[in-house]
Amino acid sequence: MSGPSFQYIGATRLDDALAQGARHGATYVAGGTDFMQLWKTGLAAPKTVIDICRLPLAEISYAGNMLSLGALSRLSDVAAHPDVKIHHPLIADAILASASGQLRNMATLGGNLLQRTRCPYFRSAGLACNKRAPGSGCGARDGENRHAALFGTSSGCVATHASDLAVALAALDAEIVVASAAGERRLRLPDLYLLPAPTTAPDSSLADGDVITAISIHDACRFAPRSTYLKIRDRASFEFAVVSVAAALQIEDGVITAARLAAGGVAPLPWRLHGSEAALVGRAPGKAAFAAAGDLAIEGATPLAKNAFKIPLLRSAVIRALQTIGGVS
Repeated sequence: MSGPSFQYIGATRLDDALAQGARHGATYVAGGTDFMQLWKTGLAAPKTVIDICRLPLAEISYAGNMLSLGALSRLSDVAAHPDVKIHHPLIADAILASASGQLRNMATLGGNLLQRTRCPYFRSAGLACNKRAPGSGCGARDGENRHAALFGTSSGCVATHASDLAVALAALDAEIVVASAAGERRLRLPDLYLLPAPTTAPDSSLADGDVITAISIHDACRFAPRSTYLKIRDRASFEFAVVSVAAALQIEDGVITAARLAAGGVAPLPWRLHGSEAALVGRAPGKAAFAAAGDLAIEGATPLAKNAFKIPLLRSAVIRALQTIGGVS
């Protein structure tokens, strides 16, 4: 099966790609693991496809306590890189929990962060979905919503974000480097994503012609000894998260001095658990502290008819992740 026709451009220079990408209807593609599915089912119909896989944006470097990941780095290369495995194992763990080995060999970091939701109402052209057709409604809100979000939803969309990597990067306060014909800018990872409105649900804050060129992570190696990515899913592999938790602690002299927690499968973007983090800092790692963090993780959850089970599941996942890295059984 093939999708609608388009003009293909193979870019070899970033400035040329940016100039071409500013044209209405243009789409960038690198690994293509998400785009090809969308194109074949008619959910993506760009007038122009700009292949950027040959651009020099795949470098992985670590210096001055900063990890820099080129946006065209393959997921498998990032997970296997010594500086990632040793100093940033949370990133490697999240990647290895994603997709399959074959897909990780093709998929790029930038593409993974921008993959589109797996909500069946978005993926089925005949169903109401504001993300696919603004103003058409959200069929999932009163329909099949077992995998829907608990936080950050609107009357117009309850879809969750699909990326495991984004959850880990959110926990590590990653920055995204974005290039356009107007120049370069940096975004905090949360600023890359937008919460849905009543009739629209954009995937990201990027404008036409924008390209993610790199991801930067500062001062995260301090969490290397105590970090984990816990993914709960319906089957053991090649499955998206029902609930996931990226957790990292820094413990000095028996006291938690820094904590990072983010959840996946529960919101339209990686959901940072700031209240849980604050409750952990200054306390000794233990059952009481971890239970308090779990309780705070579910505050404000707004379940639908079929996804209320995610609330106790999220609480338990936060506690389990903290027990794993905190040395408490």
